[in-house]
Amino acid sequence: MTKQVFSTTWGGRPLSVEVGQLARQANGAVLVRYGDTVVLTAAVASKQAKDTDFFPLTINYEEKMYAVGKIPGGFIKREGRPSLDATLTARLIDRPIRPMFAEGFRNEIQVTNIVMSVEQDCSPAMAAMFGSSLALAISDIPFDGPIAGVDVGSVDGEYVLNPTIEQQEKTTIELTVAGTKTAINMVESGAKEVSEEDMLGALLFGHEAIKELVAFQEEIVAAVGKEKMEITLLQVDEDLRKEVYAAYYELMKTAVLTEEKLEREDEIDKVKDIVKEAYAEKIAALEGEEATQLTKQIKQLAEDLEKDVVRELITIEKIRPDGRKVDEIRSLASEVGILPRVHGSGLFTRGQTQALSTVTLAPLGEHQIIDGLGIEESKRFIHHYNFPQFSVGSTGRSGAPGRREIGHGALGERAMAQVIPSEEDFPYTIRIVSEVLESNGSSSQASICGGILALMDAGVPIKAPVAGIAMGLVSDGENYTILTDIQGLEDHLGDMDFKVAGTKEGITALQMDIKIQGITEQILREALAQAKQARMEILDELVSTIAAPREELSPYAPKIEMIQIDPEKIKVVIGKGGDTINSIIDETGVKIDIDQDGNVSIASSDADMIKKAIEIIQELVKEVKVGEVYLGKVVRVEKFGAFVNLIKGKDGLVHISQLAHERVNNVEDVVKEGDEILVKVMEIDRQGRVNLSRKAMLDEPKKD
Repeated sequence: MTKQVFSTTWGGRPLSVEVGQLARQANGAVLVRYGDTVVLTAAVASKQAKDTDFFPLTINYEEKMYAVGKIPGGFIKREGRPSLDATLTARLIDRPIRPMFAEGFRNEIQVTNIVMSVEQDCSPAMAAMFGSSLALAISDIPFDGPIAGVDVGSVDGEYVLNPTIEQQEKTTIELTVAGTKTAINMVESGAKEVSEEDMLGALLFGHEAIKELVAFQEEIVAAVGKEKMEITLLQVDEDLRKEVYAAYYELMKTAVLTEEKLEREDEIDKVKDIVKEAYAEKIAALEGEEATQLTKQIKQLAEDLEKDVVRELITIEKIRPDGRKVDEIRSLASEVGILPRVHGSGLFTRGQTQALSTVTLAPLGEHQIIDGLGIEESKRFIHHYNFPQFSVGSTGRSGAPGRREIGHGALGERAMAQVIPSEEDFPYTIRIVSEVLESNGSSSQASICGGILALMDAGVPIKAPVAGIAMGLVSDGENYTILTDIQGLEDHLGDMDFKVAGTKEGITALQMDIKIQGITEQILREALAQAKQARMEILDELVSTIAAPREELSPYAPKIEMIQIDPEKIKVVIGKGGDTINSIIDETGVKIDIDQDGNVSIASSDADMIKKAIEIIQELVKEVKVGEVYLGKVVRVEKFGAFVNLIKGKDGLVHISQLAHERVNNVEDVVKEGDEILVKVMEIDRQGRVNLSRKAMLDEPKKD
């Protein structure tokens, strides 16, 4: 197929798609050009279904440093494991695409996005999401799309599509929203305490742009799309389904309504085992493929039975597995200061979900360095989330954090970042680590609550407490139920995971994932209102435990002072080859960081040493001014006068005529090298040379 080019505009910038020239052995491939941002996307699928219990979809997002004219850092000088941003972007693309495949589809699919060129005002992430959908849509892979995603900002009260870097600095909302032409199916947002109404408006504004991008993709599919491959979905015999449901529905219902999580899981597993055992003899009488297929069907029916019981209880009878009302939060408990040597700690428990968060404070020089495609080079607030397997009472993988852990950590970081004090007000690098100790739904939101407790315990002057809550949805045709504070079973078998975090004033973070193809404006509106009510209840719990940040930092936290110097004086403080700053550090034992704007951060556990270091630095950068008087030391004598050291690094000249009231024929008749004399600054010329007078400091001679 020869190259074909399709063009439109997107957020006022040119968008074009090239098909047919590159990656031709993939099932579908496109080159997306958005401004000067260029992303190649290729989608491939296995010819046979995998024997798995899940849909094996993998979305990759590969950042190439050449895209921004950089060579990768480190010794190897080659791209290695995905950056944090690349991992989060891959998740961002996966979430709206995954629901767009048929239930029971098990062919392995890999979608690879290679970022080849980046214009900072044209998001490569959004270009990659567009390319991922289009590559699947034009391929023979049975994808029920297209979908599209857009970034939305709010600048001066106006919604902005795909905001520029300049607009991002002013926006009160940072929103990524994705969906189909009929509904929204993914949301990721950070915000500066905005109202539910403003957030809903941004979502609907974004969806209008999504509709246009989907229509553009449909035009391309009509022109170059391939016929979809025939696939085999796991089909369950309906007569067998009726038979199983008639025999075991009530038994499963009793198991599902067991209140305690682990006990409930045991009871549900017992029912599933009973179902499988009931057909074991029949399976044993079959051979080959027939036996295999019946085994799969019985296993699937046991899973479907649990799912359908839970969903019918919630949507029809409005009964939740643990007996709560649909808008009821589980029992809450919180505590601070439980770890004596850390700088701050907070324990938050909601039902059977528990997170222990710690805060570590460090000098600004310990901020995180970012080696990526964006303009951000470092950050001083970090939130990490850990999810050990014991938190759900099981064994499993242990090691480096996976995509889920990275994503949950980033969500919490985004929610809390809005209330972190500025560097000027609180000159510390701040790291929060959340250890999930028990999990039964929405540990990411528990981590936000635990993190806020730890921040206040550490004495970090946050602007306001933040709390998070996870909402769920179970829908069955026209009937739907929105659930507050979903537990693990409701998340696993429900249709939506809608997380909202914020202060009493407004939303600071939002994240939505769904398993159906989209949700309506009405559901969004109801979910936001119900989440706000729950958030207020949790905030009341947090402030009842610790009403405000502690007034003093932990005795184990470093003490940090900030001073401002003239940027032109930075080289004076650093000295040749770092000699001066190293000598200050050696003398005082402090840690010193200086940025290019002249902000100097001095850190130490000893406040007296901080004070001493500040005095040395201030002496180094002190400016000599006309009219000031100094007791200076003579450092050099010439025929025309004497040079006197006023402050470190700054000498002035006392001309021979300014040494005394009477005429002086020989400088050394009055002063010698090493003498200390009182002098006054009379003039500083254009070259910065300082002219001094000793005579001005002497009494006038008495006249006879």
